[in-house]
Amino acid sequence: MKSTGTPDHDAAQAIKATLSTPRIETYEAATPDDPTLSSALALYAWNAQVSAALLAPLHICEVSIRNAISEAIVAAHGPQWPWSAGFVRSLPNPLVGYSARSDLLSSRVNKTTTGQVIADLKFVFWQTMFTSRFDARLWTHHLRQALPYADAKKTTAQTRALVYSELEQIRKLRNRIAHHEPIFQRNLATDFQKIHDLIAARCPITAAWMLQNQGAQALILNKPA
Repeated sequence: MKSTGTPDHDAAQAIKATLSTPRIETYEAATPDDPTLSSALALYAWNAQVSAALLAPLHICEVSIRNAISEAIVAAHGPQWPWSAGFVRSLPNPLVGYSARSDLLSSRVNKTTTGQVIADLKFVFWQTMFTSRFDARLWTHHLRQALPYADAKKTTAQTRALVYSELEQIRKLRNRIAHHEPIFQRNLATDFQKIHDLIAARCPITAAWMLQNQGAQALILNKPA
């Protein structure tokens, strides 16, 4: 999305009506010193641009982490782990809220390969795998294999807890982008660093490649005043 210049009053009002007054008011509140809407619309355009630019790093991060987790599960339950009764029983299945067990059971319907299931599982499934219930089952023995470049000074439990926390922040960012919500109030430089560091914990070469193939950092640095 490239800027087409500052819209005049009538154009600005038309854009506001099209995108909805409540939506634009969020950006107006962040630019109270400009009653012309130009600053609010510039911030809105930037928010859309940086949201789009972050999708590539988020994509690489999610794929890297879910493949790392799958590798650990394979080591514990075999390559056909989506159909392993022992693994299914190990998954949380609360009566209320997200159920990793239900997610897996529904994701494997009509699937014939583990790769197909991996692609269908929700982001939160992978985050759930970094809760403490899986320390003994997975991470005590397989974390260093899955994330070989994670901080060696941290214990397995500390690394697992940190990854869970980082994934929580990244998941929230991803969800806001997916629903076209404002992200301009977030510390996007910190978010980007978390994305990079998670990829680097799996493979620094991939993290460096991601840096070479993204436009998010430049946009983050050029946020409208």
